[in-house]
Amino acid sequence: MPSDNFRDRTVLLTGAAGGFGTLLAGHLADAGARLLLSDLAPQPLEALAQDLRQRGAQVVAVPADVCSEQSMAELVSAAVEAFGALDIAVNNAGMSAPMKPFIETTEADLDRNYAVNAKGVFFGMKYQIRQMLTQEGGTILNVASKAGIGGAPNLAAYCAAKHAVVGLTRTAALEYARHNIRVNAICPYFSPTPLLTTGTDEALLAQLAKRSPMKRLGEPEEMVQAMLMLIAPENSYLTGQAIAVDGGASA
Repeated sequence: MPSDNFRDRTVLLTGAAGGFGTLLAGHLADAGARLLLSDLAPQPLEALAQDLRQRGAQVVAVPADVCSEQSMAELVSAAVEAFGALDIAVNNAGMSAPMKPFIETTEADLDRNYAVNAKGVFFGMKYQIRQMLTQEGGTILNVASKAGIGGAPNLAAYCAAKHAVVGLTRTAALEYARHNIRVNAICPYFSPTPLLTTGTDEALLAQLAKRSPMKRLGEPEEMVQAMLMLIAPENSYLTGQAIAVDGGASA
């Protein structure tokens, strides 16, 4: 992939202050993108923005809660105000969930997972698409999960919310393909980012690795390379897909 194929393209990225988001922001900055970065945690977000500015990137950092429809609308407005357009949006912000049996899953578990993992993506897409309709199109990538295209034992609430992300992705792709708006989702297997490793014991991580046909977890950099492929301008005929990056687990 050319090192500057995102040059002068405006990218809105949520969940930027950790995991996939931080890695992706770095790659996009090096490729010449203009970045509107957002995260719920303001201090690590600003630290990332400062680092990327020192590397020569054009970066605006806006703390926001993806559960707030108003905040998601304001992120799009901020990107347009700063850079004049919105070319690419990556709805990466999300939450994990403690593993528990289906019958022990509570309404609060469902509500929290839907608020962050499903409604957050919906609110983002709603205003991103509105802006892209005023332009010559655009590209949206939603971060779902392998749990969004199959079952996920002991993760019922998370699985339901990530299935919602895939459904929203495909629906929006069908509605707006004729407007040159591409919408895809990436469905990663477990990857050792802080979202997974914080509070997770080594035995469980080893068990999760064994479930993959490759007998390992997916490295964050491997996931980010797939994300870059999905949003790359040259992949202009790719839309409506939920791409599994899972070491063959979904096969």
